[in-house]
Amino acid sequence: MTHYDVPLYEGPAHCPTPVAEHPDGIRLLEVQGVRVLLAPRPGPVSAGLLFRVGRADETLATAGLTHLVEHLALHRHGLSDLHYNGATAATYTHFHVDGDLGDVAAHLNGVCAALRDLPLERLETEREILRTEAAHRGHGANHQMALWRYGARGHGLLSYPEHGLWHLGPEHVRHWARTRFTRENAVLWITSDTLPAGLDLTLPTGPPHPVPQVHSALPQAPAYFRGASGVVVMDAVVRRSTAAGLFADVLGRVLFRELRQEGGFSYTATADYSPRDAGFATITALADALPQKQDAVVGGFVDVLAALRAGRVAQADLDAVRTAKLRQFETPDLAAALLPAHALSLLTGHRRASVAELTAELHAATVADLHAVAEQVSADALLQVPTRGADWAGFAEAPQQSAEIVTGRRFPALDDSGETLIIHPQAVTLTAPGNAVTVKYAECAALLVRPDGARHLTGFDGFTLTVEPTLFPVTPADLAVIDAGVPAHAVVPMPPRPPEAVPQPNTGRARPTLWKRARRRLRQG
Repeated sequence: MTHYDVPLYEGPAHCPTPVAEHPDGIRLLEVQGVRVLLAPRPGPVSAGLLFRVGRADETLATAGLTHLVEHLALHRHGLSDLHYNGATAATYTHFHVDGDLGDVAAHLNGVCAALRDLPLERLETEREILRTEAAHRGHGANHQMALWRYGARGHGLLSYPEHGLWHLGPEHVRHWARTRFTRENAVLWITSDTLPAGLDLTLPTGPPHPVPQVHSALPQAPAYFRGASGVVVMDAVVRRSTAAGLFADVLGRVLFRELRQEGGFSYTATADYSPRDAGFATITALADALPQKQDAVVGGFVDVLAALRAGRVAQADLDAVRTAKLRQFETPDLAAALLPAHALSLLTGHRRASVAELTAELHAATVADLHAVAEQVSADALLQVPTRGADWAGFAEAPQQSAEIVTGRRFPALDDSGETLIIHPQAVTLTAPGNAVTVKYAECAALLVRPDGARHLTGFDGFTLTVEPTLFPVTPADLAVIDAGVPAHAVVPMPPRPPEAVPQPNTGRARPTLWKRARRRLRQG
Protein backbone atom coordinates (compact mmCIF):
# COMPACT_ATOMS: atom_id res chain seq x y z
CA MET A 1 0.00 0.00 0.00
CA THR A 2 1.32 3.44 -0.89
CA HIS A 3 1.29 6.10 1.84
CA TYR A 4 1.05 9.76 0.87
CA ASP A 5 0.54 12.90 2.91
CA VAL A 6 0.36 14.86 -0.34
CA PRO A 7 -2.12 14.19 -3.16
CA LEU A 8 -1.30 12.46 -6.38
CA TYR A 9 -2.20 14.04 -9.69
CA GLU A 10 -5.15 12.06 -10.98
CA GLY A 11 -5.51 13.46 -14.49
CA PRO A 12 -5.93 11.21 -17.53
CA ALA A 13 -2.80 9.66 -18.97
CA HIS A 14 -3.00 11.51 -22.28
CA CYS A 15 -4.12 15.11 -22.12
CA PRO A 16 -1.08 17.05 -23.32
CA THR A 17 -1.46 20.80 -23.05
CA PRO A 18 0.61 22.87 -25.49
CA VAL A 19 2.63 25.46 -23.59
CA ALA A 20 5.10 26.97 -26.04
CA GLU A 21 6.95 26.46 -29.30
CA HIS A 22 10.65 27.23 -28.95
CA PRO A 23 12.25 29.12 -31.87
CA ASP A 24 14.55 26.13 -32.48
CA GLY A 25 11.65 23.74 -32.99
CA ILE A 26 11.47 22.39 -29.44
CA ARG A 27 7.89 21.89 -28.28
CA LEU A 28 6.96 22.42 -24.64
CA LEU A 29 3.88 20.54 -23.42
CA GLU A 30 2.38 19.80 -20.06
CA VAL A 31 1.38 16.19 -19.46
CA GLN A 32 -0.25 15.24 -16.16
CA GLY A 33 1.25 18.36 -14.64
CA VAL A 34 4.79 17.51 -15.83
CA ARG A 35 6.54 19.78 -18.32
CA VAL A 36 7.65 17.83 -21.41
CA LEU A 37 10.10 18.96 -24.10
CA LEU A 38 9.93 17.30 -27.52
CA ALA A 39 12.25 17.45 -30.54
CA PRO A 40 12.64 14.68 -33.14
CA ARG A 41 15.82 12.80 -34.02
CA PRO A 42 16.30 9.79 -36.32
CA GLY A 43 17.14 6.46 -34.76
CA PRO A 44 16.52 5.24 -31.22
CA VAL A 45 14.61 7.54 -28.92
CA SER A 46 16.35 9.07 -25.91
CA ALA A 47 14.50 10.46 -22.92
CA GLY A 48 15.45 12.04 -19.63
CA LEU A 49 13.26 12.65 -16.61
CA LEU A 50 14.83 15.37 -14.43
CA PHE A 51 13.85 16.37 -10.91
CA ARG A 52 14.96 19.55 -9.16
CA VAL A 53 16.55 17.83 -6.19
CA GLY A 54 20.15 16.86 -5.58
CA ARG A 55 22.91 16.60 -3.02
CA ALA A 56 22.94 20.34 -2.31
CA ASP A 57 19.35 20.04 -1.01
CA GLU A 58 20.38 17.60 1.70
CA THR A 59 22.15 18.16 5.01
CA LEU A 60 25.43 16.55 6.01
CA ALA A 61 23.49 14.25 8.36
CA THR A 62 21.11 13.17 5.56
CA ALA A 63 23.67 13.15 2.72
CA GLY A 64 22.92 10.28 0.33
CA LEU A 65 19.14 10.51 0.69
CA THR A 66 18.54 11.56 -2.94
CA HIS A 67 20.98 8.90 -4.15
CA LEU A 68 19.01 6.26 -2.22
CA VAL A 69 15.73 7.31 -3.84
CA GLU A 70 17.36 7.22 -7.27
CA HIS A 71 18.64 3.65 -6.73
CA LEU A 72 15.35 2.42 -5.32
CA ALA A 73 13.40 3.95 -8.23
CA LEU A 74 15.48 1.96 -10.73
CA HIS A 75 15.63 -1.35 -8.85
CA ARG A 76 12.56 -3.00 -10.36
CA HIS A 77 13.93 -2.56 -13.88
CA GLY A 78 16.65 -5.11 -13.09
CA LEU A 79 18.48 -6.60 -16.06
CA SER A 80 17.24 -5.19 -19.33
CA ASP A 81 18.29 -4.83 -22.95
CA LEU A 82 17.43 -1.15 -22.60
CA HIS A 83 20.21 1.33 -21.98
CA TYR A 84 19.16 3.26 -18.88
CA ASN A 85 20.77 4.94 -15.93
CA GLY A 86 20.27 7.41 -13.12
CA ALA A 87 22.49 10.15 -11.76
CA THR A 88 22.36 12.40 -8.71
CA ALA A 89 24.03 15.79 -9.19
CA ALA A 90 24.28 18.87 -6.95
CA THR A 91 20.87 20.33 -7.82
CA TYR A 92 19.08 17.72 -9.91
CA THR A 93 18.48 13.99 -10.36
CA HIS A 94 18.32 12.53 -13.87
CA PHE A 95 16.75 9.27 -15.09
CA HIS A 96 17.87 8.52 -18.67
CA VAL A 97 16.74 5.83 -21.12
CA ASP A 98 17.30 4.92 -24.80
CA GLY A 99 15.07 2.68 -26.90
CA ASP A 100 11.99 2.76 -29.09
CA LEU A 101 8.96 4.80 -28.05
CA GLY A 102 7.22 1.83 -26.44
CA ASP A 103 10.29 0.89 -24.40
CA VAL A 104 10.80 4.48 -23.31
CA ALA A 105 7.18 4.77 -22.18
CA ALA A 106 7.39 1.52 -20.23
CA HIS A 107 10.61 2.60 -18.52
CA LEU A 108 9.34 6.07 -17.59
CA ASN A 109 6.07 4.57 -16.34
CA GLY A 110 8.11 2.21 -14.17
CA VAL A 111 10.24 4.99 -12.72
CA CYS A 112 7.17 7.07 -11.84
CA ALA A 113 5.41 4.04 -10.36
CA ALA A 114 8.47 3.27 -8.24
CA LEU A 115 8.67 6.86 -7.02
CA ARG A 116 5.02 6.61 -5.95
CA ASP A 117 5.69 3.35 -4.11
CA LEU A 118 9.38 2.78 -3.46
CA PRO A 119 10.52 -0.84 -2.90
CA LEU A 120 11.57 -0.08 0.67
CA GLU A 121 12.14 -3.77 1.36
CA ARG A 122 15.36 -3.14 -0.62
CA LEU A 123 16.50 -0.27 1.59
CA GLU A 124 19.20 -2.11 3.56
CA THR A 125 20.56 -3.75 0.41
CA GLU A 126 20.72 -0.49 -1.53
CA ARG A 127 22.38 1.27 1.40
CA GLU A 128 25.08 -1.39 1.40
CA ILE A 129 25.51 -1.08 -2.37
CA LEU A 130 25.94 2.69 -2.12
CA ARG A 131 28.43 2.42 0.74
CA THR A 132 30.42 -0.07 -1.34
CA GLU A 133 30.29 2.28 -4.32
CA ALA A 134 31.55 5.15 -2.14
CA ALA A 135 34.41 3.07 -0.73
CA HIS A 136 35.77 2.44 -4.23
CA ARG A 137 34.93 5.78 -5.81
CA GLY A 138 37.89 7.83 -6.90
CA HIS A 139 38.00 11.56 -6.29
CA GLY A 140 38.97 14.17 -8.84
CA ALA A 141 41.72 16.72 -8.35
CA ASN A 142 39.14 19.37 -7.43
CA HIS A 143 37.30 17.20 -4.88
CA GLN A 144 38.05 19.45 -1.89
CA MET A 145 37.26 22.76 -3.59
CA ALA A 146 33.57 22.64 -2.66
CA LEU A 147 34.11 22.17 1.08
CA TRP A 148 36.66 25.00 1.27
CA ARG A 149 34.36 27.34 -0.65
CA TYR A 150 30.96 26.39 0.77
CA GLY A 151 31.63 24.51 4.00
CA ALA A 152 29.57 21.53 5.13
CA ARG A 153 26.20 22.45 3.61
CA GLY A 154 24.62 23.15 0.24
CA HIS A 155 27.06 22.74 -2.64
CA GLY A 156 29.84 21.95 -0.16
CA LEU A 157 28.26 18.53 0.51
CA LEU A 158 29.69 17.28 -2.80
CA SER A 159 33.03 16.97 -0.99
CA TYR A 160 31.67 14.91 1.90
CA PRO A 161 30.75 11.25 2.50
CA GLU A 162 27.10 10.25 2.35
CA HIS A 163 26.58 10.00 6.12
CA GLY A 164 22.85 9.47 5.72
CA LEU A 165 23.45 5.97 4.34
CA TRP A 166 24.27 4.80 7.87
CA HIS A 167 21.01 5.65 9.58
CA LEU A 168 18.15 6.89 7.37
CA GLY A 169 15.02 4.78 7.72
CA PRO A 170 12.04 4.06 5.46
CA GLU A 171 10.13 7.09 6.72
CA HIS A 172 12.94 9.46 5.71
CA VAL A 173 13.24 7.98 2.22
CA ARG A 174 9.48 7.84 1.64
CA HIS A 175 9.01 11.46 2.73
CA TRP A 176 11.86 12.68 0.50
CA ALA A 177 10.39 10.91 -2.53
CA ARG A 178 6.87 12.23 -2.04
CA THR A 179 7.90 15.84 -1.36
CA ARG A 180 10.83 16.29 -3.77
CA PHE A 181 10.13 13.92 -6.67
CA THR A 182 6.91 15.68 -7.59
CA ARG A 183 5.36 16.82 -10.85
CA GLU A 184 6.03 20.48 -10.03
CA ASN A 185 9.75 19.67 -9.69
CA ALA A 186 10.02 17.56 -12.85
CA VAL A 187 10.84 18.08 -16.52
CA LEU A 188 10.82 15.32 -19.14
CA TRP A 189 12.62 15.55 -22.49
CA ILE A 190 12.14 13.10 -25.37
CA THR A 191 13.82 12.99 -28.79
CA SER A 192 10.54 12.48 -30.59
CA ASP A 193 7.88 14.64 -32.23
CA THR A 194 5.10 12.65 -30.56
CA LEU A 195 4.40 11.43 -27.07
CA PRO A 196 4.74 7.67 -26.47
CA ALA A 197 1.43 5.84 -26.33
CA GLY A 198 0.46 4.82 -22.80
CA LEU A 199 2.81 7.28 -21.11
CA ASP A 200 1.84 7.63 -17.43
CA LEU A 201 3.65 10.39 -15.52
CA THR A 202 1.50 10.20 -12.41
CA LEU A 203 3.55 11.72 -9.59
CA PRO A 204 2.84 13.30 -6.20
CA THR A 205 2.03 16.98 -6.20
CA GLY A 206 3.71 19.60 -4.07
CA PRO A 207 5.29 23.05 -4.14
CA PRO A 208 8.23 23.68 -6.48
CA HIS A 209 11.59 23.80 -4.73
CA PRO A 210 14.02 26.56 -5.70
CA VAL A 211 17.74 25.91 -5.98
CA PRO A 212 19.15 25.81 -2.43
CA GLN A 213 20.62 28.89 -0.83
CA VAL A 214 24.36 29.36 -1.28
CA HIS A 215 26.58 29.77 1.80
CA SER A 216 30.24 30.77 1.81
CA ALA A 217 32.94 29.40 4.10
CA LEU A 218 35.52 31.89 2.79
CA PRO A 219 35.78 35.13 4.79
CA GLN A 220 37.71 36.74 1.95
CA ALA A 221 38.85 36.11 -1.61
CA PRO A 222 41.00 35.54 -3.52
CA ALA A 223 42.18 32.77 -1.21
CA TYR A 224 44.28 29.62 -1.26
CA PHE A 225 44.76 26.40 0.66
CA ARG A 226 47.31 23.61 0.50
CA GLY A 227 46.02 20.46 -1.16
CA ALA A 228 47.22 17.27 -2.76
CA SER A 229 50.65 17.02 -4.28
CA GLY A 230 51.01 17.10 -8.03
CA VAL A 231 48.14 19.38 -9.04
CA VAL A 232 47.16 23.04 -8.97
CA VAL A 233 43.43 23.82 -9.04
CA MET A 234 41.56 27.11 -9.20
CA ASP A 235 37.86 27.81 -9.18
CA ALA A 236 35.83 31.01 -9.18
CA VAL A 237 32.11 31.77 -9.21
CA VAL A 238 31.07 34.20 -11.96
CA ARG A 239 27.82 35.45 -13.42
CA ARG A 240 26.48 33.16 -16.15
CA SER A 241 27.11 34.58 -19.60
CA THR A 242 28.31 33.65 -23.05
CA ALA A 243 31.44 35.71 -22.36
CA ALA A 244 32.18 33.68 -19.22
CA GLY A 245 31.98 30.44 -21.19
CA LEU A 246 34.35 31.86 -23.79
CA PHE A 247 36.72 33.05 -21.07
CA ALA A 248 36.94 29.54 -19.58
CA ASP A 249 37.94 28.17 -22.98
CA VAL A 250 40.54 30.91 -23.46
CA LEU A 251 41.92 30.26 -19.97
CA GLY A 252 42.28 26.55 -20.74
CA ARG A 253 43.89 27.32 -24.08
CA VAL A 254 46.45 29.70 -22.56
CA LEU A 255 47.27 27.37 -19.66
CA PHE A 256 47.89 24.51 -22.10
CA ARG A 257 50.13 26.67 -24.26
CA GLU A 258 52.13 28.17 -21.37
CA LEU A 259 52.44 25.16 -19.06
CA ARG A 260 52.64 22.28 -21.50
CA GLN A 261 53.68 23.42 -24.94
CA GLU A 262 56.11 26.16 -23.94
CA GLY A 263 57.07 25.41 -20.33
CA GLY A 264 56.93 21.61 -20.45
CA PHE A 265 55.79 21.61 -16.82
CA SER A 266 52.38 19.94 -17.17
CA TYR A 267 50.74 17.18 -19.13
CA THR A 268 47.17 18.29 -18.37
CA ALA A 269 46.34 21.99 -18.28
CA THR A 270 42.70 22.84 -18.88
CA ALA A 271 39.67 24.85 -17.75
CA ASP A 272 35.92 24.31 -17.59
CA TYR A 273 32.74 26.36 -17.32
CA SER A 274 29.90 24.73 -15.36
CA PRO A 275 26.52 26.36 -14.55
CA ARG A 276 25.75 26.31 -10.81
CA ASP A 277 22.27 27.83 -10.79
CA ALA A 278 20.16 30.29 -12.78
CA GLY A 279 22.48 33.23 -12.21
CA PHE A 280 25.97 31.88 -11.60
CA ALA A 281 28.51 29.42 -12.95
CA THR A 282 31.81 28.00 -11.72
CA ILE A 283 34.98 28.31 -13.78
CA THR A 284 37.48 25.62 -12.80
CA ALA A 285 41.07 25.34 -14.05
CA LEU A 286 43.75 22.80 -13.23
CA ALA A 287 47.27 21.81 -14.16
CA ASP A 288 49.28 18.78 -13.05
CA ALA A 289 52.98 18.62 -12.27
CA LEU A 290 55.78 16.33 -11.17
CA PRO A 291 57.01 17.04 -7.61
CA GLN A 292 60.12 18.84 -8.84
CA LYS A 293 58.06 21.08 -11.15
CA GLN A 294 55.29 22.07 -8.73
CA ASP A 295 56.68 25.52 -7.88
CA ALA A 296 57.09 26.28 -11.57
CA VAL A 297 53.50 25.24 -12.30
CA VAL A 298 52.11 27.37 -9.46
CA GLY A 299 54.11 30.34 -10.74
CA GLY A 300 53.07 29.81 -14.35
CA PHE A 301 49.44 29.29 -13.34
CA VAL A 302 49.35 32.53 -11.36
CA ASP A 303 51.11 34.40 -14.17
CA VAL A 304 48.42 33.34 -16.65
CA LEU A 305 45.66 34.51 -14.31
CA ALA A 306 47.44 37.82 -13.73
CA ALA A 307 47.94 38.44 -17.45
CA LEU A 308 44.26 37.86 -18.21
CA ARG A 309 43.24 40.04 -15.27
CA ALA A 310 45.45 42.79 -16.66
CA GLY A 311 43.52 42.63 -19.93
CA ARG A 312 46.07 40.70 -21.99
CA VAL A 313 43.45 38.60 -23.78
CA ALA A 314 44.65 37.80 -27.29
CA GLN A 315 42.16 38.36 -30.08
CA ALA A 316 43.46 35.19 -31.76
CA ASP A 317 42.59 33.12 -28.69
CA LEU A 318 39.10 34.59 -28.54
CA ASP A 319 38.57 33.95 -32.25
CA ALA A 320 39.73 30.34 -31.93
CA VAL A 321 37.43 29.41 -29.05
CA ARG A 322 34.52 31.33 -30.61
CA THR A 323 34.90 29.33 -33.83
CA ALA A 324 34.91 26.07 -31.85
CA LYS A 325 31.73 27.03 -30.01
CA LEU A 326 29.97 28.07 -33.20
CA ARG A 327 30.75 24.65 -34.70
CA GLN A 328 28.67 23.06 -31.94
CA PHE A 329 25.60 24.56 -33.58
CA GLU A 330 26.38 22.61 -36.77
CA THR A 331 25.42 19.37 -34.98
CA PRO A 332 22.83 17.33 -36.88
CA ASP A 333 19.42 17.36 -35.20
CA LEU A 334 20.49 20.30 -33.10
CA ALA A 335 17.09 20.75 -31.42
CA ALA A 336 17.22 17.23 -29.99
CA ALA A 337 20.81 17.74 -28.84
CA LEU A 338 19.72 20.86 -26.93
CA LEU A 339 16.92 19.12 -25.02
CA PRO A 340 18.88 18.20 -21.84
CA ALA A 341 20.24 21.74 -21.46
CA HIS A 342 16.79 23.27 -21.99
CA ALA A 343 15.25 20.86 -19.48
CA LEU A 344 17.82 21.86 -16.87
CA SER A 345 17.16 25.54 -17.59
CA LEU A 346 13.45 24.98 -16.96
CA LEU A 347 14.25 23.31 -13.64
CA THR A 348 16.57 26.05 -12.40
CA GLY A 349 14.77 29.07 -13.85
CA HIS A 350 17.55 30.01 -16.27
CA ARG A 351 16.58 31.65 -19.56
CA ARG A 352 16.06 29.32 -22.52
CA ALA A 353 18.08 31.20 -25.12
CA SER A 354 17.61 30.28 -28.79
CA VAL A 355 20.46 29.28 -31.07
CA ALA A 356 20.06 32.59 -32.88
CA GLU A 357 20.47 34.47 -29.60
CA LEU A 358 23.48 32.41 -28.54
CA THR A 359 25.10 32.78 -31.94
CA ALA A 360 24.61 36.55 -31.84
CA GLU A 361 26.14 36.70 -28.35
CA LEU A 362 29.15 34.66 -29.50
CA HIS A 363 29.75 36.97 -32.46
CA ALA A 364 29.33 40.06 -30.28
CA ALA A 365 31.79 39.01 -27.54
CA THR A 366 34.95 41.13 -27.37
CA VAL A 367 38.28 40.92 -25.56
CA ALA A 368 36.93 43.64 -23.26
CA ASP A 369 34.05 41.33 -22.27
CA LEU A 370 36.52 38.55 -21.45
CA HIS A 371 38.67 41.01 -19.51
CA ALA A 372 35.62 41.82 -17.37
CA VAL A 373 35.15 38.10 -16.66
CA ALA A 374 38.85 37.80 -15.80
CA GLU A 375 38.36 40.48 -13.17
CA GLN A 376 35.44 38.54 -11.69
CA VAL A 377 37.60 35.42 -11.58
CA SER A 378 40.48 37.28 -9.97
CA ALA A 379 38.24 38.72 -7.25
CA ASP A 380 36.64 35.37 -6.33
CA ALA A 381 39.41 32.84 -7.03
CA LEU A 382 40.07 29.92 -4.69
CA LEU A 383 43.43 28.31 -5.38
CA GLN A 384 44.55 24.85 -4.30
CA VAL A 385 48.36 24.63 -4.28
CA PRO A 386 50.61 21.69 -3.42
CA THR A 387 53.58 23.71 -2.22
CA ARG A 388 54.54 26.87 -0.36
CA GLY A 389 51.31 28.81 -0.63
CA ALA A 390 50.27 31.82 -2.69
CA ASP A 391 50.52 34.79 -0.32
CA TRP A 392 53.17 36.24 -2.62
CA ALA A 393 50.59 36.42 -5.41
CA GLY A 394 47.96 38.30 -3.40
CA PHE A 395 45.97 35.25 -2.24
CA ALA A 396 44.97 35.13 1.43
CA GLU A 397 45.33 31.81 3.19
CA ALA A 398 41.92 30.29 3.86
CA PRO A 399 41.20 29.93 7.60
CA GLN A 400 43.21 27.16 9.21
CA GLN A 401 41.64 27.47 12.67
CA SER A 402 38.57 28.86 14.37
CA ALA A 403 38.43 32.47 15.49
CA GLU A 404 36.80 31.59 18.80
CA ILE A 405 37.93 29.39 21.70
CA VAL A 406 35.29 28.54 24.30
CA THR A 407 35.77 28.46 28.04
CA GLY A 408 34.56 25.47 30.00
CA ARG A 409 35.77 22.18 31.41
CA ARG A 410 39.29 21.43 30.19
CA PHE A 411 40.59 17.96 29.45
CA PRO A 412 44.31 17.73 28.60
CA ALA A 413 45.18 14.80 26.33
CA LEU A 414 46.32 11.62 28.08
CA ASP A 415 49.43 11.48 25.91
CA ASP A 416 52.07 14.07 25.05
CA SER A 417 50.28 15.49 21.97
CA GLY A 418 49.75 18.84 23.69
CA GLU A 419 46.07 18.84 22.73
CA THR A 420 43.37 20.03 25.12
CA LEU A 421 39.64 19.45 24.84
CA ILE A 422 37.30 22.13 26.18
CA ILE A 423 33.60 21.31 26.61
CA HIS A 424 31.05 24.12 27.03
CA PRO A 425 27.22 23.87 27.08
CA GLN A 426 27.12 25.63 23.67
CA ALA A 427 30.30 24.48 21.91
CA VAL A 428 33.39 22.31 22.04
CA THR A 429 36.97 23.36 21.29
CA LEU A 430 40.04 21.25 20.60
CA THR A 431 43.34 23.03 20.92
CA ALA A 432 46.88 22.15 19.97
CA PRO A 433 49.97 24.35 20.34
CA GLY A 434 49.25 27.44 18.24
CA ASN A 435 45.97 26.10 16.83
CA ALA A 436 42.34 25.66 17.82
CA VAL A 437 39.11 24.43 16.27
CA THR A 438 35.67 25.15 17.69
CA VAL A 439 32.33 23.68 16.65
CA LYS A 440 29.22 25.37 18.01
CA TYR A 441 26.40 22.93 18.63
CA ALA A 442 23.84 25.20 16.98
CA GLU A 443 26.04 25.29 13.86
CA CYS A 444 26.89 21.59 13.81
CA ALA A 445 26.20 20.04 10.41
CA ALA A 446 26.64 16.47 11.69
CA LEU A 447 27.56 14.69 14.91
CA LEU A 448 28.77 11.14 14.30
CA VAL A 449 28.21 9.03 17.42
CA ARG A 450 30.18 5.82 17.99
CA PRO A 451 29.18 3.11 20.48
CA ASP A 452 32.68 3.36 22.01
CA GLY A 453 31.97 6.96 23.00
CA ALA A 454 33.72 8.82 20.19
CA ARG A 455 32.03 11.99 18.95
CA HIS A 456 32.96 13.50 15.57
CA LEU A 457 31.58 17.00 15.01
CA THR A 458 31.55 18.96 11.73
CA GLY A 459 30.58 22.62 11.72
CA PHE A 460 28.84 24.45 8.90
CA ASP A 461 32.16 26.21 8.23
CA GLY A 462 33.80 22.86 7.38
CA PHE A 463 35.95 22.59 10.50
CA THR A 464 35.78 19.30 12.34
CA LEU A 465 37.05 17.80 15.57
CA THR A 466 36.87 14.41 17.22
CA VAL A 467 36.32 13.68 20.90
CA GLU A 468 38.00 10.35 21.73
CA PRO A 469 37.36 9.08 25.28
CA THR A 470 40.48 6.94 24.98
CA LEU A 471 42.62 10.07 24.49
CA PHE A 472 40.92 12.54 26.84
CA PRO A 473 39.64 11.91 30.40
CA VAL A 474 36.00 12.60 29.53
CA THR A 475 33.11 10.82 31.23
CA PRO A 476 29.69 9.83 29.91
CA ALA A 477 28.33 12.93 31.64
CA ASP A 478 30.73 15.12 29.65
CA LEU A 479 29.68 13.45 26.40
CA ALA A 480 26.06 14.01 27.39
CA VAL A 481 26.68 17.77 27.33
CA ILE A 482 27.66 17.50 23.66
CA ASP A 483 24.77 15.19 22.83
CA ALA A 484 22.26 17.52 24.48
CA GLY A 485 23.58 20.58 22.66
CA VAL A 486 23.60 19.28 19.08
CA PRO A 487 20.17 19.35 17.36
CA ALA A 488 18.69 15.87 17.02
CA HIS A 489 18.40 16.19 13.23
CA ALA A 490 22.21 16.48 12.96
CA VAL A 491 22.98 13.28 14.91
CA VAL A 492 24.23 10.27 12.93
CA PRO A 493 24.50 6.96 14.83
CA MET A 494 27.51 5.05 13.51
CA PRO A 495 28.39 1.34 13.71
CA PRO A 496 31.10 0.00 16.05
CA ARG A 497 34.71 0.39 14.99
CA PRO A 498 37.14 -2.53 14.97
CA PRO A 499 39.30 -2.40 18.11
CA GLU A 500 42.42 -1.55 16.13
CA ALA A 501 40.70 1.58 14.76
CA VAL A 502 40.18 3.08 18.23
CA PRO A 503 43.17 5.36 18.97
CA GLN A 504 45.17 4.71 22.12
CA PRO A 505 47.59 7.02 23.96
CA ASN A 506 51.28 6.25 24.30
CA THR A 507 51.25 3.44 21.75
CA GLY A 508 54.55 4.47 20.24
CA ARG A 509 52.86 5.05 16.88
CA ALA A 510 51.45 8.20 15.39
CA ARG A 511 47.76 8.75 15.99
CA PRO A 512 45.57 10.90 13.76
CA THR A 513 45.28 14.59 14.49
CA LEU A 514 41.81 15.12 15.91
CA TRP A 515 41.29 18.73 14.95
CA LYS A 516 40.31 20.27 11.58
CA ARG A 517 40.81 16.84 10.00
CA ALA A 518 38.05 17.10 7.41
CA ARG A 519 39.54 20.24 5.93
CA ARG A 520 42.64 18.21 5.17
CA ARG A 521 41.39 14.69 4.69
CA LEU A 522 37.83 13.36 4.47
CA ARG A 523 36.81 10.07 5.97
CA GLN A 524 33.67 7.99 5.93
CA GLY A 525 33.64 8.05 9.71
